[in-house]
Amino acid sequence: MPDTLLRHPFMSQSALMQCNVSALVEAMLAFELALAEVQEVRGAMPGGTSGAMRRVLEAHAFDHEALAAGVASGGNVAIPFVKQGRAALPDALKRYWHMGATSQDVVDSALMLLLQPRLAALDALLGRCRTAALALMQAHEQTVMVGRTLMQQALPTTFGVKVAHWAIGLEQARRRLAQVELPVQFGGAVGVHSGWDTLGLDFMDAIAQKLGLATPVLPWHTDRLPIHALGTALDAAAGAAEKLALDVALLTQTEVGEVAEPSAPGMGESSSMPHKRNPVRCAMIRGAARQVHGNTTVLLHAVAQPLERGLGEWHAEWSPLIDSALLLEGALEQAAVLLEGLEVHPEAMRRNLAATGGGIMAEPVSRLLAPVLGQDAAKRISAEAAETARHQGIPYAEALEEHAEVRGRIEAEALRQATDPALYLGSSQAQVHRAMAWLGE
Repeated sequence: MPDTLLRHPFMSQSALMQCNVSALVEAMLAFELALAEVQEVRGAMPGGTSGAMRRVLEAHAFDHEALAAGVASGGNVAIPFVKQGRAALPDALKRYWHMGATSQDVVDSALMLLLQPRLAALDALLGRCRTAALALMQAHEQTVMVGRTLMQQALPTTFGVKVAHWAIGLEQARRRLAQVELPVQFGGAVGVHSGWDTLGLDFMDAIAQKLGLATPVLPWHTDRLPIHALGTALDAAAGAAEKLALDVALLTQTEVGEVAEPSAPGMGESSSMPHKRNPVRCAMIRGAARQVHGNTTVLLHAVAQPLERGLGEWHAEWSPLIDSALLLEGALEQAAVLLEGLEVHPEAMRRNLAATGGGIMAEPVSRLLAPVLGQDAAKRISAEAAETARHQGIPYAEALEEHAEVRGRIEAEALRQATDPALYLGSSQAQVHRAMAWLGE
């Protein structure tokens, strides 16, 4: 498959390098060696056994191609991995290898180990986004712009408020990811540590501590809520990043031009139109997020698994789970750069506020006129004056002042204030300050 051209570009390249076949093999080996160490400490094998295993297997080159071929016959990579590991050990150690474990213990624990550094990287990227957003919020808490509903001009808002919503979404996702636990898996064949009695739970807890993973209440072979929690948390973060990218992409449109992506050599160029500056970072974020959403659907459909071992559901989780983390990391790398270098154009925002001849202020004008002229007349006159202002290129307040039904009945200063977008921002500034305080907690 042409993954390097079609799928991998949406992922974090550094994460791809770290999260490869060798890393998975190392993670499986880390689980097996941790299992042997805790069993040795508790007298389940002779002293020195786990150390001897470590010396042999850490120097052993596992055959990756044979592992891949073995998945097709065994259904998971742990089976050929355990076989290769046992074959590499001297006869005196073979019986202590993989003792009391099952394939799912190895794979689930290895995936949790693979994801541990990815969650740390995601947290750092979301922290970068928060820092950049806070700077934008502070700089633009009073930068007036058009607020749009159903893709149409509605009422004034500020760019600071818009950034605050992006920042809150991303920070909520960061805090949710920070609460996700990556539990160790160890239950043996049917999840009850067969042959070990109460020692099994002791082994499980000790392995978790040694590997730096969370300790589950019980083995979770077919209780997949840990995967559900992780997958949906990744998806929430992808959604927050996608919201940022969608808004920025819409604001970069040529006719809008209120923001622009950070410039970089070759970034955003078209294959045929030299004049274009495409919002490529937004496209990459949204492309990655859409793939995460699809992966999450697979994970959600695999939550209910039969009896003591999933039949296809468990197997379906592996790739979507890892891919989602890599895709999200790629999206957040783009989001951090986007927020850190976003070009904001207040002059374009002012221009767009005037695009309707001031009609965006028709609602407060109508409220001003209604007590004097009546509700229906106020609504009609506010719209008529806006059209006059747009066609004649004059200020909205002047068009209102000259309207036959308004002339001399409303003070000019009152009309000026009612048509000034900067005076009709509601709680915008207070919202920015409140968001900044929350983000700083």
